[in-house]
Amino acid sequence: MTESVSEIDATRPERVRVRITVTYLGSAFHGAADNPGVRTVVGDLRAALARVTGDDIEITLAGRTDAGVHATGQVISLDLPAGTDLENLLHRLNRMCAPDIALRDAEVVSPDFDARFSATWRRYRYTIHEGATVDPLTADRSWHVPAQLDVDAMNAAASELVGEHDFSSFCRRPDSDPPVSLVRRVLDISIRRQAGEDGDREDLVVEVTGTAFCHQMVRSIVGTLVDVGRGRLAPPDLPAILAARDRSAAGQVAPPHGLVLSEVGYDGERWDAGSN
Repeated sequence: MTESVSEIDATRPERVRVRITVTYLGSAFHGAADNPGVRTVVGDLRAALARVTGDDIEITLAGRTDAGVHATGQVISLDLPAGTDLENLLHRLNRMCAPDIALRDAEVVSPDFDARFSATWRRYRYTIHEGATVDPLTADRSWHVPAQLDVDAMNAAASELVGEHDFSSFCRRPDSDPPVSLVRRVLDISIRRQAGEDGDREDLVVEVTGTAFCHQMVRSIVGTLVDVGRGRLAPPDLPAILAARDRSAAGQVAPPHGLVLSEVGYDGERWDAGSN
């Protein structure tokens, strides 16, 4: 018979590595990573875990999403006492963390699994609401752009960003000495229209899949593609923007509330271009 969490001595040395998928509403938090003094996703999870297990448990994130950025497929890894009843643990954590955080798909994995460093690809989804008026029901999860965007031009521009490039023009460069590399590999970018939540309109969805991303990279890509869709930039401008390696060369940074970390993949988990 499997032990319940309450029956486990959290001080004993036997531990197992656990992988959990996490969904959260980013507008409730000052980012995902632990940040003393402000509310974060990891901060809430660690507090809830401490109440359940009596232990201060370290949590590793697959991606450190910014304040206001949401997730449906964030992955965390953590070490728990051997014999933990994961179903019971998730039930208790979900009751404590609702409605801003939900946890699912907990499983014991290899001891060397790391949510961040074991990831082979990540996918972000950005939703844009085109039209003259804001939709109050989705305003906190989509960027309202009061224009009809040229999707064909956006896709043509996006194709220039696929592959391995120095994305200095699309990233907020960290303050470090020596400077860190901002070379990243983008696997796929797709832009398409899909039915909106109210059924009477369409939203524009941008999906960006890559092996890793630097700070504000996806939002900068989306903002630049929107400038292309509005005719402020053209697809042939993208190679020169990349080559400039200067943040001022690219377009605007899209607001955080339209962005969702939708999926993280690991060895043996394939990504499919243009999938949801």
